[in-house]
Amino acid sequence: MNKKMAGYIQENSTEIISKWQELMKNEKDERSFQVMPTDLMNQTSKEFADLMVSNLLESHQAYENRLNDFAEKVVRLGWSITFVTKAINHFSEVVFEGMEEKGLITKDNFRDFYKEFNNWIIPIRDSTIDTYSKTWERTVSLQKIALQELSASLIPVFDKVSVMPLVGTIDTERAKLIMENLLEGVVKHRAEVVLLDITGVPVVDTMVAHHIIQAADAVRLVGAKCMLVGIRPEIAQTIVTLGINLNEFTTTSTLQRGVEQALAWTNRQIVEVEEE
Repeated sequence: MNKKMAGYIQENSTEIISKWQELMKNEKDERSFQVMPTDLMNQTSKEFADLMVSNLLESHQAYENRLNDFAEKVVRLGWSITFVTKAINHFSEVVFEGMEEKGLITKDNFRDFYKEFNNWIIPIRDSTIDTYSKTWERTVSLQKIALQELSASLIPVFDKVSVMPLVGTIDTERAKLIMENLLEGVVKHRAEVVLLDITGVPVVDTMVAHHIIQAADAVRLVGAKCMLVGIRPEIAQTIVTLGINLNEFTTTSTLQRGVEQALAWTNRQIVEVEEE
């Protein structure tokens, strides 16, 4: 029966993929498929169909290789695990209904084919979910590492003045990294003023503010001043609403104003020089 199912899919792949794509486009709350360019959607659909046939005809290792490649691709495309599960279910529905219409599935063999379809689809669904989850966790982990490396370094901009741009969500683990890099950077660059730029931090809640305050206290202990810059209007409103106390901070809305204040603290200023 596996060969019959695989043969039907291969012989009618264009029609099957077309019907399957329509079902996927009509899925509510899932825009990852609708917004895909046509060429990419067709290519991905073909790879998905090949994956489904691979489980019927190829060795377990060959199927696993296809599955890993496909999982990595759909994670990059933003497919959710729910969407992937629906894709598998819809594909089996299209194939089953098509085989019924062609007379390959009849009343006499219906139970046998129904059982065979379950033996085909359930392992695919389980293995796909497992592989997708592992791929997603690995991708998120790598992105997290990359973000940490990019967003927690102290950058000297003037003598005695350094900036640390913060990007993304600040959790306890990142806060620890920020603190370490901040203190090492202050000593290394002999900074007297440090500007913490939160322009790239999407949300400042009580926990984030707590981490920032801890960082500022640590900077003061090594003999430098700390300034919080990049406070957008919505962030300022959140800080006030939550009752977060930043009275010990000098704060500015932009990095430019922060630099000007930092230079003033170090007895310098930016002046315009007229050309002769």
